[in-house]
Amino acid sequence: MTIDKSWTTIRRRGSSNEFWNGLQHFLQMAKPFVNDRGFIKCPCRRCLNNASHQLEDLESHIFRNGFMFGYNQWIHHGEPATGNAGTTVAGPSGGIHERDEMFDVLDDIISEDVDEDAVGGPSSNDQYDDLFAALRSELYPGVSSFSSLNFLVKLMHLKVLNKWTNKSFDELLKLLKLAFPKIDLVESHYEAKKLMTKMGLGYSSIHVCKNDCALFWKENSLKDTCPVCSESRWKLQSGKRSGKNVPHKVLRYFPVGPRLKRLFATSKTAKLMRWHSTGKSKDNDVMRHPVDGKSWQEFDKRHLQFAGDVRNVRLGLAADGFNPFGNMSLSYSMWPVVLTTYNLPPWICMKAEYLMLSLLIPGPQSPGKDMDVFLRPLIDELKELWVHGLDTRDAASENSVFRMSAALLWTVNDFPARSSLSGWSGQGYRACPTCNEDTPSMRVIGKTAYFGHRRFLPTNHHWRSNLQFDGRTERKRPPRKFSTTDILEQLRRVKTGIPGKHPSYGGVKRKRGDDELNWKKKSIFYELPYWATIELKHNLDVMHIEKNVCDSLVGILLADPHKSKDTDNARRDLAKLGIRHELHLFEDGNKLMKPAADYTFSDANRRKFCRFIRSVKFPDGFASNLSKNVAQNDSRLLGLKSHDCHVIMQRLLPVGCRSLVNKNIWSTIVELCTFFKQLCASTVNVSDMVEAQNQLVLILCKLERIFPPAFFDIMIHLVLHLPEEAILGGPVHMRWMYPFERYLKRLKDYVRNAAKPEGSIAEGFVVDEALTFCSRYFDDVETRFNRPDRNDDGIHPTRQLSVFESQCKPLGK
Repeated sequence: MTIDKSWTTIRRRGSSNEFWNGLQHFLQMAKPFVNDRGFIKCPCRRCLNNASHQLEDLESHIFRNGFMFGYNQWIHHGEPATGNAGTTVAGPSGGIHERDEMFDVLDDIISEDVDEDAVGGPSSNDQYDDLFAALRSELYPGVSSFSSLNFLVKLMHLKVLNKWTNKSFDELLKLLKLAFPKIDLVESHYEAKKLMTKMGLGYSSIHVCKNDCALFWKENSLKDTCPVCSESRWKLQSGKRSGKNVPHKVLRYFPVGPRLKRLFATSKTAKLMRWHSTGKSKDNDVMRHPVDGKSWQEFDKRHLQFAGDVRNVRLGLAADGFNPFGNMSLSYSMWPVVLTTYNLPPWICMKAEYLMLSLLIPGPQSPGKDMDVFLRPLIDELKELWVHGLDTRDAASENSVFRMSAALLWTVNDFPARSSLSGWSGQGYRACPTCNEDTPSMRVIGKTAYFGHRRFLPTNHHWRSNLQFDGRTERKRPPRKFSTTDILEQLRRVKTGIPGKHPSYGGVKRKRGDDELNWKKKSIFYELPYWATIELKHNLDVMHIEKNVCDSLVGILLADPHKSKDTDNARRDLAKLGIRHELHLFEDGNKLMKPAADYTFSDANRRKFCRFIRSVKFPDGFASNLSKNVAQNDSRLLGLKSHDCHVIMQRLLPVGCRSLVNKNIWSTIVELCTFFKQLCASTVNVSDMVEAQNQLVLILCKLERIFPPAFFDIMIHLVLHLPEEAILGGPVHMRWMYPFERYLKRLKDYVRNAAKPEGSIAEGFVVDEALTFCSRYFDDVETRFNRPDRNDDGIHPTRQLSVFESQCKPLGK
C-alpha cells in the first residue's frame, strides 16, 4: 500500500485535519521502532534526525516545527530502505479533537517564527511542549469534544472577562476536581497562569538607578553602581548589601516587534492591517482616519520606500501617570507607555484589545524631565524597525514573508506630560508650543494670562484699534509659523543637561538662557531618523482642553467660589488696565464691594440652570447621571469628570445658558460649544476646519471683551490651534486621551499585590494578552470580540403580520 506523504508539505498545520491524520499514521508506523529507552530519531525541521526524543515529544516537535525537507524514505521510522515505498501500516481514520480551536491558535503562534521553513528550523525552544501535551490530553476520559488546554483557556477567559478573583478561581478548580476526580486540569490559578504565559509574548526587566539617572542595560548591564551619580544599583540593609540582590527600581519593557508580528501572523487581523490603504476617504475634503490627514500624506511623500508597502506599520504613542492604588491617600505615580496601530480601521484602532503596553515606568515618583532615560529601549527598537525592519509572516498573503518596518507618527498626551516628552515647557510667558516665542501673554496679579488674541486678526481689522479690550491698540503682527527647520535651529542652542534627580547631579536646577526659549531639552524622539521632518509631533489633547474650558466657563457663570476665575484680583487687573469701570472693586464704608457682572448668573438663574442639569435624561450609555453632580442647594456643579464636561459643553451649556445671560454672551458661548461639537465628530471636513480656524480668532476676541484677563489660562488659548492639528492629524477621536485613560483602568485592575504593583500589572498584562489572542478563535463562548451590544434587543416578533413586528425587547412579563 502506498504511503501518502503529501501531508508533510502542508504549511497551515493547525487548521488541517489532513496534516494531523497523516502525523498520527506516521507515529503509528514509527511506534514499533523506538529503542529500549523509548526514544526515536526526530525528523522535524529543527532536529533533522540528529536528535532523539520520546514518541509523544516527536508529535509536538513535528506539529510545531514541520516535517524536515529531503527525508523521503522513512528508514528510521519503519519504511524499508530498499526504496520501495509501497508498504506501510494503516493508521487511525481520524485525529483527536479535530475541531479544537487551539490547533489554529498554536499554529498561528508558531508561524510567527519566519525561520520555520528554513533548514534547521526555529531556534531551540521547548516552551510549547507543555501546551501540546495539554492539547493532546482529553479533559475527561471519553470526552473528545474538549481538550484540557481548550477548557482551561476558556475558563481563564471567563475569569478575566468577569473579573473573578484568584481565590475564587482556585476554589472553582477544587470543586471541579471533587466533582470530576478524573478531570485533567491544573491545580491552581498560579499553574494556569504559568501555562498561559507560554502563549504570551513576555517582557524584559531592566534595572534603573534610584535617582533615574540611567538604565543598567546594554553597556551598563554588568555595573553595580550608577554611571552618573555612583549610587548603588542594589538596595542596602544597614549599609550593606542584603543576601539577595534587590534593585531599587525595575523598568518593564514589552518588545514591540513580536507584538506587531503577531498581528500579521494571525488570519484574524492580518487583513485589517491593510485597511488604511483600502479604506481611506476618496474625498479630499473628508477625513475619517489619520491617513486622510496632511501629516500622514506628507510623511509618505518624504519616505517613498516606506510608503511603498502598505503593510508597514504606523504607530501612535501615549504616556500618562496614574495611581495603581485607586483612591487611597498614598501618593504614587506609575507611568505606562502605550502604543496604538494606525493601520487598523477607525472602529477598532483605539479599542483596548488592540492597544499595546510597551513600557511600565515604576513609581512612586513621576519621571518628569528624565522621561527620555526610560524611553531608551523603545526608541532603540523603533530605530531598528525603521532602519533594518523585521522579517514577518503575513497570513493574508499565503504566509509569505516580508520585511516589516514601523514608524512613530506622533504622541498623544495631556499638556503636562507633553512637556516631559517634547522638551518644551508648558509654563511661563511662552507656554504655547505652537506660537513658540510669539505666544500672546501678559502678567496679571498672581499668574500669567494668555490674553491678546487680537494679534491673530488681519492688520487692518477695526478691533485692533479698539481700546475696550485692554486699553491699548494692537500693533503686533500675527505670530509666525515655525517650520520644522526653525525648531531644529532652536534645539541646537539648547544645552544638554545631566539626567536624574540626584541633588549633586541631575537634581540641580538649571536656569535656562534667553536663547533657549522654553526648551528644557532636545527630546530623545529626535534620534528617530524621520522625526525632525514630521509636522505634527505631539498632539494637543482635546479631552483635557475641553474639560478645562468647560470648568472655566461653568465656574465663572455659576460664580463658584472654588472654581470661578472672577476673583478680587481679577477685578483689580481690570482697574490696573483702566477698562470696564463698572466692574471695579469699591469701598462701602469698611467693606470692599464687588459689583455683579453680567457674565455671571443671578441667584435665581443659577438655581434654574442647576435644576435644568438635574432634570436632563439621556439615552442609556450616553452620559453619566449628572444629577449626582448638582449640589443639594442647586448652587454649583461638583465632581465633573472629563466625559461629563464633554456632554455639558456640546449638549447642555448652549441650551441651558441661552435665556440666563445677555445675548452677546450666550451667542459667543454657543459658537465655542458648536466648534467643539464639530471638532469631535467622527468625520471631519477640511473646509470646516479652515473656516473654524478663522472663526475661533473672533470667538476668543469676543471672550476677551466679556471676561477678565485672568480667565484666559493656557487651555483657553490652545483651543485656537485645534483646527490646524485636525487638518494635519485627522479626526480627534483617534488622537485624544479617552481610550488611553480607560486603558489605565484595565491596568489598575491587574494589581493584586499592593506591595508589587508594577510586577502585578506586568504579569497580568501578559496573561490577558495571551487570552485575548486566543479568544479571537472562539465562537462557542462569549468573548470581547463577539459579545452583544449593551442594548442589543434583537427582533422579538409579537404578531404574525410584519407591520406589527416588535423591534425591541418588551419590558416586564
